[in-house]
Amino acid sequence: MKEQKKIPSSKVKRASKFVQTGFKVGGNYIRHYSKKVIQPDLDRSELDERNAGDIYDTLSELKGSALKVAQMLSMDQGILPKAYSDKFSQAQYQAPALSGPLVMKTLRQYLGESPSTFFDAFDIKAANAASIGQVHRGRKDGHELAIKIQYPGVAESVVSDLKLVRPIARRMLNLQDADLDMYFDEVKERLLEEADYELELQRSIELSEKCAELRDVSFPRYFPEWSGRRVISMEWKDGKHLDGFLAKNPSQQVRNRAGQALWDFYNFQIHQLQMTHADAHPGNFLFQENGQICVLDFGCVKVIPQDFYAVYRAMLQPETLTDPVYFEEQALKSGIIYPDDSAEEKQYFLDIMRDSLAMVCKPFYHEKFDFSDEDYFGEIYAYGEKMMRDPNLRKMDKARGSQHAIYLNRTYFGLFMILHKLGATVDTRKYLSEK
Repeated sequence: MKEQKKIPSSKVKRASKFVQTGFKVGGNYIRHYSKKVIQPDLDRSELDERNAGDIYDTLSELKGSALKVAQMLSMDQGILPKAYSDKFSQAQYQAPALSGPLVMKTLRQYLGESPSTFFDAFDIKAANAASIGQVHRGRKDGHELAIKIQYPGVAESVVSDLKLVRPIARRMLNLQDADLDMYFDEVKERLLEEADYELELQRSIELSEKCAELRDVSFPRYFPEWSGRRVISMEWKDGKHLDGFLAKNPSQQVRNRAGQALWDFYNFQIHQLQMTHADAHPGNFLFQENGQICVLDFGCVKVIPQDFYAVYRAMLQPETLTDPVYFEEQALKSGIIYPDDSAEEKQYFLDIMRDSLAMVCKPFYHEKFDFSDEDYFGEIYAYGEKMMRDPNLRKMDKARGSQHAIYLNRTYFGLFMILHKLGATVDTRKYLSEK
């Protein structure tokens, strides 16, 4: 694993990194269009790979919120070019780790003493490294531990980092300022919470206890007495991340078991607790050979307001789409349409909402759904591309939808992508039909 000896911490140093990257990206465009003069049929693949590499190298050096946004974007396959998704996905658990001396300095600052004296054993080499922190293996009082350490300066740089990342995200996502404001306000709130390890520890214990009865889902034990503001100590769990699990060619029965466990984990939280783990990327799960899963990280949690949940749940029901009056009422409550919209605007956004729900919510309309269906995911990607190119959407003068939907939608999309990679068939109506 590549190691990093220092992290730029001041606003000036972090901003200068973005400026330098901007010059690199500009140079990549100049080279691309110079070649295109000679080769008119040249596509963007080489340009995308260069830009993705340059941007990722900068974000991985900065870590924190900047790298977290890259991780989030990597999950939105079909929105970003493949070169970006592939490169940014390294932020899930393969980011460059802090070097040994920097780890020692950081832990001494957080724990008040050297990790070699605080713990009975401590591996200076990181087992995994992601956007907000990295994990080391250790031992204390007979317990095998996973020790999660937050990168220096992460909590203090959330707001300033998001200001730096905003222009890049605006260009990549092709969003107008109204939508971008809503998106970044919600992201800022979640990232500030994610940088609060004391809150994460509290929620980890709370949600793992509330989900303890779920079949085929397990959680590590947490140790508050060996944790702090920037360190979380938990039980070490063995298992494979998704790619390693699939490399063993598990049977369809085992894939289905893992898929059902993931589906139940998320839908129990959303529909029973109205509070959910909201970071559904493969780096947050370990898979066992028999299909059982272990959930590792509750850093990103979305609490769902009851009034919003009622609308969100209604939109997942197939009968909502067949009742025009009720559908319009829910669209108004969810902020998809506004009372002062013109008749043309209202119909335009109602049509988009109806079409997108009919497609994205298909898994909820069946007792069982096969997530290996390539046609279904091809339809989603094609529709997403169509929306990205729609000139009417780029002309929007106000945000559409609720900020509370941002992380819920991303959670479901991340879940769908994992289930698709698993090729799992799962019982999908259970939690919607229970309440």
